[in-house]
Amino acid sequence: MIQFTIPGATQPQERPRFSRTGYGVTTHDAPKSRNYKELVKLVAWQNKPQEPLQGALKLEVDVYLMPPKKYHTKPKQALIASGELRPTTKPDTDNLVKGIKDGMSKIIWVDDAQIVELVVRKFYAMQPRAEVKVSALCG
Repeated sequence: MIQFTIPGATQPQERPRFSRTGYGVTTHDAPKSRNYKELVKLVAWQNKPQEPLQGALKLEVDVYLMPPKKYHTKPKQALIASGELRPTTKPDTDNLVKGIKDGMSKIIWVDDAQIVELVVRKFYAMQPRAEVKVSALCG
C-alpha cells in the first residue's frame, strides 16, 4: 500500500480552457488546476514505487476542507472533531479527486483506468489537505 498526504487546499478540477491556434483549437487546464496537479505530481514522486503499479487498484482519498467562518464556534468545532459535521456543499467529490488522479498517473500507476474501486470522503479540518491511499487488489 502507498499512503501519503497532499498538503494545502484541494483544488477541484475546473473546466478545460480552449484557445485558437493557426491549426484549430487546443485545450489546456485552467491555471489553478494545472498548479494543483503539479503539487500532486511532486508529492506522488516523493512516494512513488520502484515501478508504476500494475493491475487493478483501489484508491481512497480523504479530503479535508477549511470550515466556513460560521463553523468556527466551539460547539461546531466539537461536531467537526467528532465527524458529525461534514461538508455537503460544492465542490463535488468527483471534481476534487480528478486532479489528484491525473497528477498521480504515470508516477504511482500506469493509467487511472486501473482504479476499479474509489472511495472519496469530505471532512472539515483547520488544516486543509488530502490523505491518499493506493492499494493493489488481488485477482
